[in-house]
Amino acid sequence: MAYVGLVEVFIALLVFFFFHFLIHKKSHQITPRNWPVLGMLPGVLVMLHRINDYVAEILEVSNLTFAFKGPWFSGMNMLITADPSNIQHVFSSNFSNYDKGPEFKEMFDFLGNGIFTADSKLWEDMRKSALVVLSHQGFQSFSLRTITCKIKNGLVPVLDHFAEANTVFDLQDVFQRLAFDVTLTLVTGCDSSSLSIEMPKNEYAKAMDDAEEVVVYRHVKPVVLWKLQNWIGLGEEKKMKEANAAFDRSCAKYISAKREEIISHHSNIGGEAHAEDLLSVYMNLDISKYELLNPNDDNFLKDIIKSFMLAGRDAIATTLTWFFWLLSKNPEAVTKIRQEINTNLPGSGMSLDADKLNKMVYLHGALCESLRLYAPIPFERKTPIKQDVLPSGHMVDKNWKILFSVYALGRMRSVWGQDASEFKPERWISERNGGLKHEPSFKFFVFNSGPRNCLGKNLSFLQMKTVAVEIIRNYDIKVVEGHKIEPASSIILHMKHGLKVTVSKRGLVS
Repeated sequence: MAYVGLVEVFIALLVFFFFHFLIHKKSHQITPRNWPVLGMLPGVLVMLHRINDYVAEILEVSNLTFAFKGPWFSGMNMLITADPSNIQHVFSSNFSNYDKGPEFKEMFDFLGNGIFTADSKLWEDMRKSALVVLSHQGFQSFSLRTITCKIKNGLVPVLDHFAEANTVFDLQDVFQRLAFDVTLTLVTGCDSSSLSIEMPKNEYAKAMDDAEEVVVYRHVKPVVLWKLQNWIGLGEEKKMKEANAAFDRSCAKYISAKREEIISHHSNIGGEAHAEDLLSVYMNLDISKYELLNPNDDNFLKDIIKSFMLAGRDAIATTLTWFFWLLSKNPEAVTKIRQEINTNLPGSGMSLDADKLNKMVYLHGALCESLRLYAPIPFERKTPIKQDVLPSGHMVDKNWKILFSVYALGRMRSVWGQDASEFKPERWISERNGGLKHEPSFKFFVFNSGPRNCLGKNLSFLQMKTVAVEIIRNYDIKVVEGHKIEPASSIILHMKHGLKVTVSKRGLVS
C-alpha cells in the first residue's frame, strides 16, 4: 500500500511539473496558451503579478493587437490593443458606437453614476458642468491658492522633518497625502490634514486603495464568481464592501458640511459657487430628468465626489512618484531641470506663475516621459454598441470588450522608436526651435482622446510642476539602495512597495 501511495504521489508530481512547464517555461511562446474550457486565463493568472509588462510583451510580438480568449461561456473574451489607429477610431472617429458599457459600470460599481462610468446624455451634462468649473478663472485661482497652501503648510514641514531626522520614509505616501488634501479641497471645499508630521490614518484614502485593487481582480474573474464573492463577502470582495461603507460615511460628512456652509453664508449656488469647489456646482445640477438618478437622495453627489477624488489624487500622486524615481536614475535630468529653474524662477521663494512654469520645457518633457512610461491609469476599456471593424482589421461586436493598454502603448518600439523603453525628456523638445513637441492624443494616450479627453490636464501639469520645482530646487532625494520597485496590482499604477527615500536640504539657490 505504501508503494502504491508513493506511485500516486510521483504521478501527481509529474502532472504538476508538466503543467508548470507548459505555463511557465515555454519561453519561445510569449502569448498565453489557449486551453480547452479555461481559455487563456491560466497563463494570465500566472503573470498577474506583472500583468502590465506581460501585456506589453504580448502586444510587441502581436502587431499591437491581441485577441484574448476567456473561459468558455464566461463572457471574458476581449481584444487587447495598443494600436494608435484603433485608439483614434474608437475614441474619436467612431466615438458614438462605443460606450463604457453595463459591465464596466458593474466592475467599477464603487463609482456609481459618476462621470467616469456615465454614458450618453448624463455624461455629456456632467462633463459640460465640469468644463465650466475647471475653465473658470475663479476656480483656477482657487486651485493655485490651495496647492500653495498645502505645499507651504504640509509638504515643506514634512520634508524638513524627515531631512532633520535623517530618516527613511515613503515618498509615494507623502505624494498621495498631498494630492488627497489638495483634491479634497477642490472637490468638496473641506480641508484635510492627512499630510502632516504625524501622518494620520485616513479612512477614505485607504478605501480608495482597496477598491482600486479589487477592480483588477474583477477583470480576471468570471462575473458570476466575483459577484458571488461580493454577495457573501469573501476574499477581495470583502475589501470592496468595507471600502463602500467608508466611502458612504466620508461622503455623507462632506455633503453635510457643504450644506451647512451654504446655509451659514446664504450662498447663491447658481451664482458665485461655481468659482469654488466642484461639489457646490453639482449640488445645483438638475438630475430629475435622468431615470437612473433620484434627486431626493445624496447618492449622485457621493458618486461625484468619488469620481473626482479618484482622478485628482491618483493621477498627480502616481505621476510624481514615478517621476522622482526616474530622476534618481537620471541625475543629468535633475541638473538640467535645476538650470531651467534658475533661469525662469530665480530666487528661493515658491512661485506659481503659470506663464513662467510653462516656459520650463525640459521639466514638461520630463513629466511627459514619466507619464508615457508609467501612465497612472494603465488601461482603458470600451464596448461596441454594434458590430464594427477596427483599423487593425479585427472585427468586434457587443459580446467583446476592447482593452486599451496605455502602459504598453508607451513602450511600443513601432510607435515610439527603438529607444521607447528609455527615459528621454528630449523626446518632447523640438530640435528646430527648442519648444515643446506635440504628440497626438491617440499616441500619447495618458489623458484619453477625443470627446472624453481629460478636462484637468492643464491643471494637473501646473500642480505637478509646482510640486516638482519646490522639491528639486530645495531638496536632494535619494532612493534607498536595494529598494524593490514594481507596480502594484491595481487599476492605478501605484508602486507596490512604495518609494523608500531619504531627503536632505540644499543650500539657498541664487
